[in-house]
Amino acid sequence: MTFQRARTDEQRSERRRQILDTTAAMLADMPVAKLSLNELSRRVGLAKANVLRYFESREAILLQLLDAEQQDWIAELEDVAPSGVGTPRERGDQLARLLAESVARRPVLCDLMGAQATVLEHNISAEVALRHKQAALRSAERLAEVARLRLPELAPQDAFRLVGLTWLTIAAAWPYHQPPQALLDAYAADPALGGLRADFTDVVRQSVEVTLSGLLARAEDAPLGVRPLGAAGPRASAE
Repeated sequence: MTFQRARTDEQRSERRRQILDTTAAMLADMPVAKLSLNELSRRVGLAKANVLRYFESREAILLQLLDAEQQDWIAELEDVAPSGVGTPRERGDQLARLLAESVARRPVLCDLMGAQATVLEHNISAEVALRHKQAALRSAERLAEVARLRLPELAPQDAFRLVGLTWLTIAAAWPYHQPPQALLDAYAADPALGGLRADFTDVVRQSVEVTLSGLLARAEDAPLGVRPLGAAGPRASAE
């Protein structure tokens, strides 16, 4: 295909959208690890150098797709009306189930989140990293609002902590949901190992349930990763 430079903002936006749509379609058939820039360029119908006119790297494409997938997921959750019925624990369990089941229906999002820290956030410029983290912050704030609509007992900062811990759970649990053939063969050979192969949806649901119970019980208004005031450090003296 002869390359024709996109000369207007509308044409450039359309070209970027085409690249992102093609990437999303590829990820429906293959994991992030197998998606190459060469194959993406071939499917888009552009030389690799021309794809790089619109995105600085494969990872930059995948990060923007991750941001878009998260926004789509959160928009879906925002459209689900909260029940407002039951005790805080019951409503927390409903929220946990909603988050787990809805994200499990989005394997592309889960795969991107699983590769985010180890793959996607490498080989990018500070400018791309800044845009990605700003988009992630906006998504986290929206998802925290979703949580508080269903569980207003959560303090705003605790809702934000819930989002961060839920994202970490998804990222950590998804790779275990896609075991290589050798592990599948091991599970088949020894049924006693079945308990080691956890169900992704159940892992996310249970993790969110336990996290919510802890946040409601402790009610500590501290940012994710920051020790609350007065809490002893890991090497605090017992004296």
